[in-house]
Amino acid sequence: MSNTSSTAARADVYSRVTAEIIAAIDQGAGEWRAPWFHDGTGIARPTNLASGKRYRGINILALWAAGMAAGYADGLWGTYKQWREAGAQVREGERSTTVVLWTEIKSSRQANDYDRDDDGHRRMFARAFSVFNVAQVDGYERSVTNILPESQRLTDAETFIANLGVKTVFGGAEAYYLPSSDTVFMPEFTAFRDAASFYGVWLHENGHASGAKHRLDRVLTSRFGSAAYAAEECCVEILSGLILADLGIAHHPRPDHAAYVASWLKVLKDDPKAIFTAASKAQQAADWMHAQQPRTEEMAA
Repeated sequence: MSNTSSTAARADVYSRVTAEIIAAIDQGAGEWRAPWFHDGTGIARPTNLASGKRYRGINILALWAAGMAAGYADGLWGTYKQWREAGAQVREGERSTTVVLWTEIKSSRQANDYDRDDDGHRRMFARAFSVFNVAQVDGYERSVTNILPESQRLTDAETFIANLGVKTVFGGAEAYYLPSSDTVFMPEFTAFRDAASFYGVWLHENGHASGAKHRLDRVLTSRFGSAAYAAEECCVEILSGLILADLGIAHHPRPDHAAYVASWLKVLKDDPKAIFTAASKAQQAADWMHAQQPRTEEMAA
């Protein structure tokens, strides 16, 4: 593949995935509902049929967007071939969703077919794959999944956040992270409409803390300039969606989310790679959070 054709292919991958996510946000524009807001059920945890592993990063966003647009209730996805090998058949006329598989460069001869990752440290090649949801196939019986009671899920969320080791001070009317003291400030539990909102906001502020210099040192100004604040907010909201999905808790929009989603939507439309960067940084932060826990779950690409 020539350098020109490989560059065009990468641009097409970025554009296709970004276009699907923008369409999902536009579809819910009346409520400014982005794909990373979910109800905490199975659709919030996209899983690959063949490997049984969870999807990661931009692929989660793409599958969230598709699932939200179509109203799917299950997060099981597979390629046409994978469904066929499982004894199922994708129904005629069903529309696929694009996911991306990243492959690291192995030789200098392949260099023209690759692109650098967000930090410019490795050279990666993006390949697009088409997947279908279990709701789009016939002949597949989904195994029953045990769901933890809500009380246990909320307890798990409390433990998960405590394991992050970020100091939290409760009281006052606002939720925010103060870098100078490396402290999260939160209103009392009773100030929130429900437990999901409380844990969602608490995770959001811990998400900001994950970017501290002594943790992930997440700096977005170099790529996004004046839009860096909106980029950080979007990144952390995606992160909150990832972790809350893992915990089986709904991710509700914050009261102030409309303003930054509106500004972020413009960034997405101007730069097809922007959402890839935000999703990558969010996944990095989610990986850091899981690394602070007693055990982590293996995920798919």
